[in-house]
Parts: sequence; C-alpha cells; structure tokens
Amino acid sequence: MTVYTPNSQSELARLEYRMSWEEAFLAYLCGLEEKKPVIFCGDLNVAHKEIDLKNPKTNRKNAGFTNEERGKFDKVIEAGFIDTFRHFYPEQEQIYSWWSYRFSARKNNSGWRIDYFCVSKELGSRLQDAKIHTEIMGSDHCPVELDIDLA
Repeated sequence: MTVYTPNSQSELARLEYRMSWEEAFLAYLCGLEEKKPVIFCGDLNVAHKEIDLKNPKTNRKNAGFTNEERGKFDKVIEAGFIDTFRHFYPEQEQIYSWWSYRFSARKNNSGWRIDYFCVSKELGSRLQDAKIHTEIMGSDHCPVELDIDLA
C-alpha cells in the first residue's frame, strides 16, 4: 500500500487531526495484517529519530519531529512493523529523502528522512536491501526502494 500521511502544518495547526489519523492508520494496518503480511511505503511526514534529520535540536517542536508524531511512529514499530532502511542501516547518518526548496537545503544536504518502506515482521527474513536514491533529482523528495524476495 502507498500512503501520504497528513502534515501537522506550521504552528502544529493540524497536530490533533494528525494524531487521530495516525491511530486510525495503525488500526487499519493491524486489521490488514490479520489477513496477510503488509508492505507500506510513502511520505510518512515524520523523521523518527534524531539521526533522520540534519538539525534535530532546532526542529524539536516543528511539524514532522514532534514528540507526538515520533511517538506514533514508535507505536507502528511496536506493533511489529519494520522500518526497512533502519533494519539494514541502523547507524547510517546524513541520508535523507526530503529537502526544503529553501536555503539551498539539498545542496547542503540539510534534509529529513520522511519517506519509508515498512513491512510486517513476518516478511523480515525476505528483506534483501533498502535504498534511498539521493542522487535522483527532480523533486523535493527522492525515491526510496525496497528489495524483497517474495518468491
């Protein structure tokens, strides 16, 4: 499944809506998982850990890096889903999937990792690699890739 998670917007105007959406999305994922293993990907609009963005200290209360948003992603992981990039590269720094168009952010690699492939734990043994293609231009995001053996 592909997903675009709502952004909490400036001054966290939609944070409450985002939290409700996150709860409903996790319930939906868990419901699907009762029938079959799940793979989902997309712009989740959250940098989960400090390693997932260039300037964590100055972004602590900004949309995409609030404790609330990060906590909801924790719940996804606790429910048994695997963040595939961190599965393979748990300590990899300075690999991002989104950069603001402002302040030469991409040129300076001042970005955020907010695009993910996540899978049910049941698929963990089939994972082969996860990539973030920072070299591909054309958007404020770059493509993410999952290599998985589904045979």
